[in-house]
Amino acid sequence: MADGALPLPIVDGLELPSSVRAVLCPEEALVDVNGVHRRLPRYFYRIDSWKTALDLDVSPHFKLWEFIGVDVREHTLQRLFPRYVPCAVTLLAAHLEVLRDGLGSYVHIAANGAYRSPSHELTRAASMHCWGTAANIYRVGDEWYNDRDSIERATSRIRGLMPSLWIRPYGSGIGFANDHVHVDIGYAMLQPREVSV
Repeated sequence: MADGALPLPIVDGLELPSSVRAVLCPEEALVDVNGVHRRLPRYFYRIDSWKTALDLDVSPHFKLWEFIGVDVREHTLQRLFPRYVPCAVTLLAAHLEVLRDGLGSYVHIAANGAYRSPSHELTRAASMHCWGTAANIYRVGDEWYNDRDSIERATSRIRGLMPSLWIRPYGSGIGFANDHVHVDIGYAMLQPREVSV
């Protein structure tokens, strides 16, 4: 395993059993809100147990479990183990680590607020959550993001710290947030060094 790589098996989504491929849809296209086709990730980390997710650091201040917490709206296969998360989750964790340092406190990711499979009931219009490159932050330290003022204040602060992050504006309906701050790094995909094509 290469230095710095997560100590998890890397799997080619195209080689997974058909039942799992049907949930993860590796290399299939989703259409975004502008009608652009976006190809889904092909490479995933396999997580064999909840203990692994609880114990494994993805970055100095984020554990793997924070990126895979889901509810009953997620497909059954993504609520059981093994679970799969796109390798690009490490890119998201690195960005959130920089954000945490800049904000000076813990960053809390909501349930269903990081990776969601394309089969999740909340998945809409090529959501970056399907790439493992988005996070819904409901709180930083003791400050909750649950109203217009707190979300707009957080948005301004985050933009000042990390202009490369896209932040969903406050509001209701698709494309807006009213009880969290959505941040993402776009449709990034990661082909790990361990993979040869």
